[in-house]
Amino acid sequence: MSIEVIDQEKDQGGRACDSEQHPAFANGFYANYGKRLLDILAATSGLILLSPVFAIAACCIKLTSRGPVLYRQVRIGQGARPFQILKFRSMTSQTSNRDLKITVAGDSRVTPLGKFLRRYKVDELPQLWNVIRGNMSLVGPRPEVPVYIEEYTPEQRIVLSARPGITDPASLAYRHEEEILAAQADPEQFYRTKILPDKLARNRAYLEKITFQNDIRIIVKTFSSSFLLVEKQERDSRSR
Repeated sequence: MSIEVIDQEKDQGGRACDSEQHPAFANGFYANYGKRLLDILAATSGLILLSPVFAIAACCIKLTSRGPVLYRQVRIGQGARPFQILKFRSMTSQTSNRDLKITVAGDSRVTPLGKFLRRYKVDELPQLWNVIRGNMSLVGPRPEVPVYIEEYTPEQRIVLSARPGITDPASLAYRHEEEILAAQADPEQFYRTKILPDKLARNRAYLEKITFQNDIRIIVKTFSSSFLLVEKQERDSRSR
């Protein structure tokens, strides 16, 4: 998938806004109060209902590779404050402890089980605890590592005014990001100069119109793209 294809999807996940314009962020009841209430209720329910999935994932990780079950990494959150994001470990313990920034498709650091966890976004589920703690929201700009934040322009830093999220419009648009990066001669540079600026533009557009309906739509699309779309793609590939 090329960057041109991604550009055609902007209206589906949040239209990129002009870098010369400062967005007027949503400031209604839902954005100020309802969103946090939804986060607490949904994250708490998710942790309870998905507890069997957590237990199975934890056991499988311990049985298939050495190292801790959870992977912690410093990300930058609301107000430019650092916090530790939680994930199920999907890489070998030797590489999981490094300051990794991006992962490309076919990365040898990812364990066989990790490929499954990442494909279905199961590795992201521990972030429900980040949501309960108030570090994150269900929907909001994905948090980046400090080295990328240092390169933000003043306009791009506006996204730091909101809680980062488990999912966002940019995550939907770049659900095949690892494949896109794998096709580049310099994946790191391509991410910094092409993908990241577009992600930030999409997230600024999202912050302009924070509504309950929009957040539910993003959550539903995240679920369907993680599970239903993957299953459909696999069936299609087997039928060829």
